[in-house]
Amino acid sequence: MSLTLRSMKYGPVLAGAFKHSHILYSTTSPSSWTKVVSEAEKIVGYPTSFMSLRCLLSDELSNIALHVRKLFGTKHPLISTARGFVYDHRNNLQLRGLVVLLMSKAAGPSKTADPPLEGDLVSGIYPSQRNLAEITELIHTAFLVHRGIVNMMELTSSHGSLKDMQFGNKMAVLSGDFLLANASTGLAQLQNTMVVELVSSAIGDLVQGVYYENSGIDEEKLTDDILMTNWEKRVFLSHGALLAKCCQGAMQLAKHDTEVQEMAFRYGKHMSLAHKLNSDLQPFVEETFCDAMPFSLNSAPVILHQETSGRDTWINQLKQTKVNGKQPDYAKLRQIIKAGKGVSSSFELCHYHGNQALEALRCFPTSEARSTLENIIYAVTKF
Repeated sequence: MSLTLRSMKYGPVLAGAFKHSHILYSTTSPSSWTKVVSEAEKIVGYPTSFMSLRCLLSDELSNIALHVRKLFGTKHPLISTARGFVYDHRNNLQLRGLVVLLMSKAAGPSKTADPPLEGDLVSGIYPSQRNLAEITELIHTAFLVHRGIVNMMELTSSHGSLKDMQFGNKMAVLSGDFLLANASTGLAQLQNTMVVELVSSAIGDLVQGVYYENSGIDEEKLTDDILMTNWEKRVFLSHGALLAKCCQGAMQLAKHDTEVQEMAFRYGKHMSLAHKLNSDLQPFVEETFCDAMPFSLNSAPVILHQETSGRDTWINQLKQTKVNGKQPDYAKLRQIIKAGKGVSSSFELCHYHGNQALEALRCFPTSEARSTLENIIYAVTKF
């Protein structure tokens, strides 16, 4: 899609979003991310740090953890992933399950279900919905672990011994598969064919999204196909599909109609895209980010910079910043991108998806859960 067509796609919507942004963004001051998550956990009555506790404390995974300890002293990514389970300053690991719980409580029981849904509500959430939130986290965690597999051809002596790194790869495969197996078992126990189909398709989306991410980007691959339409497709597959479809599944478990299911899906989709845009923007807006630190050439500000400046100009800029014809000088490249329109366009796109997510919530009654879902959007669109 050309820049002109992309502007035609987003222009009117962005204009409308900012026209009403005073209403959407001024009534509640954005909370810090940690505070928003802490308040959300109180509302759903379920500390998400224990979301997967039954699985993580199982004998099988405890044995895996003992083997993972052998990797201490190496730079295998599985170590940093494991540390994230214990402490993650932005609470990203449990975000998806938390949103599923909040969405379940915001929607409440269906008033049109015939026959009425059986099962006791706990803090306004059905047990099956809590199980789905746990399944969501298990799947996400499994893919985080699988992404910790390293390319043995790119290792240096500083990473650790070749034998240790090979062992780390084996543990990443086995532990990720174990988590996926537990998620699949829990999914079957929900006994809802539509939810099984939804979540299964989300797993397929994740696999496809990870494949796109691992395909990388280099000078030979800088083609006209690397546009925001491709970025949105890839990000939805690798980051948004699981959340969107599990939010929809939570509505299906409570027997809500298709309209409510669609709004839950839309919230999950647009929240994920806004969250990824926020993440992509950090190297260009975070004051503590080191100028020389590498950033992804697949990130939204870079792709939007390429669209606005033109492919030929972008390739020349990339060539000019390369050191010895190899890696680019990221400090210079960052300044070039910040001087263009890629960063400002990413801000606009982030707010667009934030507003779309807020619009999707309007079908739900006013409640603490809905307000917290709104606060999550305020947090991911805050810069």
